[in-house]
Amino acid sequence: MTPPVSGTRSAGSSAGEPPTGRCVLAVDVGATTMKGAVFGEDGGVRHSVVVPSRADGDPVGALRELCRRLHAEAVAGGAAPAGIGVVTPGIVDEAAGLVRYASNIRFRDVPLRALVHDDLGLPVVIGHDARAAGVAEAVAGAGRGLANFLLLPLGTGIAATVVLDGQPVPGTAWSAGEVGHMPVYPGGEPCTCGQRGCLEVYASAGGLARRYARLGGDPGLDSRAIAAAAATDPLAGEVWDTATQALGIALATLTLTLDPARIVLGGGLAEAGAQLFDPVRDALRAALAWRTAPEVVPSAFGAQAARVGAAILARRAAGLAVPDGWAAPVPASVGS
Repeated sequence: MTPPVSGTRSAGSSAGEPPTGRCVLAVDVGATTMKGAVFGEDGGVRHSVVVPSRADGDPVGALRELCRRLHAEAVAGGAAPAGIGVVTPGIVDEAAGLVRYASNIRFRDVPLRALVHDDLGLPVVIGHDARAAGVAEAVAGAGRGLANFLLLPLGTGIAATVVLDGQPVPGTAWSAGEVGHMPVYPGGEPCTCGQRGCLEVYASAGGLARRYARLGGDPGLDSRAIAAAAATDPLAGEVWDTATQALGIALATLTLTLDPARIVLGGGLAEAGAQLFDPVRDALRAALAWRTAPEVVPSAFGAQAARVGAAILARRAAGLAVPDGWAAPVPASVGS
């Protein structure tokens, strides 16, 4: 499933035939943008919109405004919103509907579920973005049908979601999966968290770009540009090789600790395809001397996984079933 461009209806809904029936609203809050969507009864995206997060101004107000806008768009299109799911990064207490701390979006002890419910009067579920992405992969994506798997979205930072029997593991303090701060090179380069040698320093999109610039490369290049230049720019090649090696080492540690049936990689870096997956798989296999490595595959939903997960959580909060294959994506393919 490929969502339509912002503000348009998906294929299958013409301007003269607005969607009808129950729908759910989904919002994925990021550091720079918030992505909202109206999901129809069949799992198709009926309307989508992307707005700035306004993290330097009033991020909570911007989020509430987006939720109200989505609700109005759904009603104007002839649909009846049944519930809404909102997912954010940070430490998210899903049981209390509270975002305890999210530094990138300047949330601290925000009673998000109560605020959105006051605005819309709908069932509201608040979730963590990476755990919601795990729900999407479990229900209709790369983890469907598995008893357990591990999801790592590789973006500005790196988090992990452990999924057991279709449910993500939140941890005691709602902060399980902070593998970005797993030391992969003890005594290595400093991380913003205060430790040294963290995985995020070497293998996150943000860390990769910062490391390239710190070693003398063009500070204007992002991770995609560095990946594209890796074959011709020796420094870009070195930084990329270190990133894939670091990720393979981290996946070996996680494999030995958790024994996942499958490892799913998502986020922007995973869009590099075989350029990322081939050396990461090689590094993982090389680090496991006595056991077979689990398969490493791309996310089925890519950058949309958290938003799809928010929609699934919204259906559950509204008491609606989530049929097998609901919101099924176009299958991703990277050779194994």
